[in-house]
Amino acid sequence: MRPNPVAPWELRIESLRVYYDVEEEPEPKVSILAVGIKVRSRVRIGREIVEL
Repeated sequence: MRPNPVAPWELRIESLRVYYDVEEEPEPKVSILAVGIKVRSRVRIGREIVEL
């Protein structure tokens, strides 16, 4: 599996992708970095297209 160019973690719900990061210190926190729609090997995040 290749590293994700958008974020360390990815949540997949059908064609929706939520890219996020998890921090443990100083206290647990989840930061959502981007939300996009995946079509084939591309994800559209706003007006930007990211090749996966």
